[in-house]
Amino acid sequence: MKYWRETLAVAQRILIELWRRRRSLVFWSIFPISVLLLNGFILAERAKLSTEVAFESAAPSTLVGAALFFSCLGGSVATVVAEREQQTLKRLFISPLSGTSYFLGIFFAHSCIGIGQALLVYTISAFFGAKFQGSVPLGVVIILLSIISYVGVGFVLGTQFARRTEDVNALVAAFGVPLLILGGAFLPSSLFPDKLLKIAKFNPIYHMNEALLGVWGGGKDLAEISTHFSFLCVFAVLMVAAGWLSYRRMLSVERRL
Repeated sequence: MKYWRETLAVAQRILIELWRRRRSLVFWSIFPISVLLLNGFILAERAKLSTEVAFESAAPSTLVGAALFFSCLGGSVATVVAEREQQTLKRLFISPLSGTSYFLGIFFAHSCIGIGQALLVYTISAFFGAKFQGSVPLGVVIILLSIISYVGVGFVLGTQFARRTEDVNALVAAFGVPLLILGGAFLPSSLFPDKLLKIAKFNPIYHMNEALLGVWGGGKDLAEISTHFSFLCVFAVLMVAAGWLSYRRMLSVERRL
């Protein structure tokens, strides 16, 4: 019960700070909406698809590549770096708040943002006639696994590679943009040459995109996306473990400074 209260307190503090600034929340809303509209209308025009079908195909890639990537991965990196610069971690050492609660609080806060973006993308797509073709619970699980993976990677990058706020954009761009393109977030994986497609199968964003696209736009069940789903489950567990270990290592370093 103690950890639960502390986790909610940390998450609430982060969300309140974002709400007070508002600009980040506004941009995290505008960005996926604009990318969704561009992808949807381009697909409708160039692929000669109806608006409904175009948005059913565009929504999963937009959610994975534009919304969750920048808010959950980029946002968690920025939060960790800002907390170090603001000496929040130093104050943590003299407070009764546990490191576990702090880790889970940041995790929970960015998960809330990711879920909000998922609802936003789904609502806009539904406005243009798109329908969730497959199992809604399965789609929700894929989205949650994607959020977990992104936040875990964000902790690793934020604790091990970024030291200042200025490092965040360069870090996210260097690691993220190539993975987004290789994952089919901006270009359909059907356009990839065979050699590039073989490399893409080691990219978690590719499996996020293909799994959600298969369920959302193709109406596939778990058996038909089992390869992508299994990869996501394993990757999410590994990233949570790696994020936690990286966080503990950062704490030990901060204590010595």
